[in-house]
This record gives sequence, C-alpha cells and structure tokens, in this order.
Amino acid sequence: MIPALLILLSPEIKSQVKVDVKGKVNNEADYRANRAADRAIDAGFDKLEEGIKGVFKKKDKKDKSATGKNTNAKNRDVDDTDAEDTDAEDTDERTSVSKKKADENKTDQSADPVLSWSKYDFVPGDKVIFEDNLTGEKNGEFPSRWDLEEGTVECASLDGENVIMFRRYGSAIIPYMKNPESDYLPDIFTIEFDAFIPHDHIEVLFYDAKNQSSPHASNENLYVMGEGMELGSAASNLPGYANLEKSWMHVSIAYTNGKMKAYINETRLINIPNLGFNPTGITIRALHAGDESHYFIKNIRIAEGGVSYYDRFLQDGKIVANGIRFDVNKATLKPESMGIINEIAALMKQHPEIKFSIEGHTDSDGDDAFNQTLSEQRAATVEAALKKMGIASDRLSSKGWGESKPIDNNSTPEGKANNRRVEFVKI
Repeated sequence: MIPALLILLSPEIKSQVKVDVKGKVNNEADYRANRAADRAIDAGFDKLEEGIKGVFKKKDKKDKSATGKNTNAKNRDVDDTDAEDTDAEDTDERTSVSKKKADENKTDQSADPVLSWSKYDFVPGDKVIFEDNLTGEKNGEFPSRWDLEEGTVECASLDGENVIMFRRYGSAIIPYMKNPESDYLPDIFTIEFDAFIPHDHIEVLFYDAKNQSSPHASNENLYVMGEGMELGSAASNLPGYANLEKSWMHVSIAYTNGKMKAYINETRLINIPNLGFNPTGITIRALHAGDESHYFIKNIRIAEGGVSYYDRFLQDGKIVANGIRFDVNKATLKPESMGIINEIAALMKQHPEIKFSIEGHTDSDGDDAFNQTLSEQRAATVEAALKKMGIASDRLSSKGWGESKPIDNNSTPEGKANNRRVEFVKI
C-alpha cells in the first residue's frame, strides 16, 4: 500500500498543466478533475503523516528547546476595526476558518535568521516604486492602493494583521500606478509579497490585465503554488517543490534585463536565462478562490534594481539597503533580510580591506526619541548578524540616525519605505 502511495505522490504524477482562465476555459473541467484526484491522494497522505507526527512530537519539542529558537513575533499589531460595520463582521466570520488553518500550519521561523536563511541570495531593488503593507485599511473594504480586474477582493484581519483576501473564482487585482497603460516596470526590478495559499495556486501576470494588452507569451504567468512554482503553461516549465501548502510563504521575484529568478522563502525555484517577453505591469490573481477557500496576500513591494554592491561601494563609498526588514517597532530581523546581509558578508570576505559603519534610519512616523533608539538597535542587530557570519569586530561599527536624514518624501508609502533603510558606510 505504502509503495503504491509513494508512486502516486511522485512529482511527475502531481505536476499539473496550469490553466489560463482567459485563454483556456475549455480545459477547466479536466483541470479540476485532476486537482480532485490530487486532493484525494493528499488526504490519504495526510492521515499517514498525522501518525508520523504523533511519534515525533515530543522529539520536536526537545529539539526546539535545545536550540533555543523561538517563533518570530508578528509583523504588525493592528487594532480590530469597529464591529458596527456589518460587512466587517461578515468578513471576520468568513476568515475564521482560514485563520484556524493558518494557526495550525504555521512553520517555525528561527529567531536567528542567519541560520535559517543562510543560502538566500535574493537582493531587493534599490528604489521602492510600489509599497502596500495595508496600514489603515478598513476590514471588509476594497484595498485602497489597488484596482480590481475581476472577481471579489477585500481587506480582512488575519492573526492581528491586515491582509488582502481573494473571495471569488478568478479574482484579480492590479496596483495603482501612474499611467497604468504604459510599461511601468523598469529593466531591472524585484517583486515581493507574502502569500497564504490553501490549495492550487496564485498567479502573477507580468502585465496589467485591465489596462495593457497581453504579451501573448506562453510563459507570461508565474504560478506560485503551495508545492512550488511554474512559469507559464509550456512544457519547458522548471517546477520546484517547496511543500508549503496551507502556510504563509514569502515570494520573491527578480527580473534583470530578460533574466528571471523566483523564490519561495529561502529557496530559489525558478531561474530563467531568457524570459522571452518584456514584463510591462503586474496582476495578481487567485484563480480558484471561493467563500470556502480564501487566498491571502500581504506586504507587497515592487522595487527598481540597481548596480552591484561592490560597484556602489566604489562609486558612492556606501551601500544603501532598504530591503533589510524588521518586525514593526522592533529590532528583530525578518528572515528575508538575509539576502542582503549574506551579500554584504560575501563582499567583506572577498575584500578584507573593507570596513563598514552600519547606520540605521527610520521614517518620520512616531516619536523622534523612539525612532532614534530604534535605529541604533536595528543597526546593532545587523552588526551582530555579520559578526556571527565570521566578519571580525574591528571591521564593523554601528550607529543610528533615527528620522533625521530622509532621502525621500515621508508623505507616501513608497517614500517611507525608502527612508526606512540601513546604510553600510565606508570607514
């Protein structure tokens, strides 16, 4: 019985042909049938897995105690919206089941990201051109920084955080950008967001499906699945398997003059040397969303890329990094910060003559004195991370500047994101 089950669960059998809802509607019946078969197989495997989990449950607790690791703090503390809004009450009821699933399926995030994301090589773009952490959004309303292409999408509160919830089949949204009918993506850009995928996939379309024409390329979509990623629906897909279905995952996409890499958490699953078309915009679609199967995203950022860190260092005498991220109002590093820190560590190991003053900066939100202290603590956290990676103490120092040295406007989310930064300044 077990050998047969393992054969059925092989990646070759599980690999599915993904459906473009606009161009291949006629294949949907077959697609759903295949998914139904997958879910039946998964159900059998889940029962087997539950038995295994029971055996190792005590061992897991001992291992976690021995390593001294703790689950990361929540990214953001958000007050509940006033309950007099009937739509908000309905939304809370609709999200309760998904919230329970998220709690049950959360993966432990190490308090020491140097260990858990040590191979992560994604480096975000230099300049943020779109940022939405959903601050101030009202539960049950449509997210204010997005436009609707089709379906039903609204803001919700999940685990104390504001999220975007996809509620209907084929629901798709587009970020509000200036001149959306034009190509608003630069030649080098990065996209990041967190996603909760209960089953199947979320699509990232590399054009604005409401305001732009499709590039008509067979691989114009990136399918982000709980079990991995695929680019388009062509037979030449490069799928990867991450086994993160029904849990929060961090999605990172990097495009550089025709080349594309994509990651789920710290693992690179897509590496395309020639994409075959020019990305002109972004659409995010949850094709199989429904009232009993909500999809969620949060912390969305699009940034313009730039030159290599060493070239920046030679040119400017410093490296400005706005992709090093922390928990809100804390100095706790988020794991996705490790791409930049790994890059800085590698640079310093290759060039032992380099010494850095690590300098923290904040936006203007909050109290001045608090921001000053916070910037100092965050810089010290980055310094400690580099020391753990083998960089000598005499090559590093840290300081904070609070909100006193902005490089962008503090009146927009993008400007604030650019001001929240860590600089590595030549000593």
